[in-house]
Amino acid sequence: MQESAESAETLALQALGWLAADQDLLPVFLGATGAGVDDLKTRAGDPEFLASVLDFLLMDDRWIAGFCDAVSAPYDRPMRARAALPGGAQVNWT
Repeated sequence: MQESAESAETLALQALGWLAADQDLLPVFLGATGAGVDDLKTRAGDPEFLASVLDFLLMDDRWIAGFCDAVSAPYDRPMRARAALPGGAQVNWT
């Protein structure tokens, strides 16, 4: 099932909230993305920033499981949501 851009953004916002509440993981996210604490508020409506939230989350299966368990989402939903946001289309080289 393909995600709509709107539902993908909603899931990414949930992921951002989940990351912001995790005092151990938030600094890792900020360091990996180069974002600052102010960016969390000012760019929360930016689909490209939300895509970076999902990109980060998708780097570790434990983070995916923790987030999905917290929001009662299937484990493949962040990947489907990422595909619906800017830059998420899979490239076919053939």
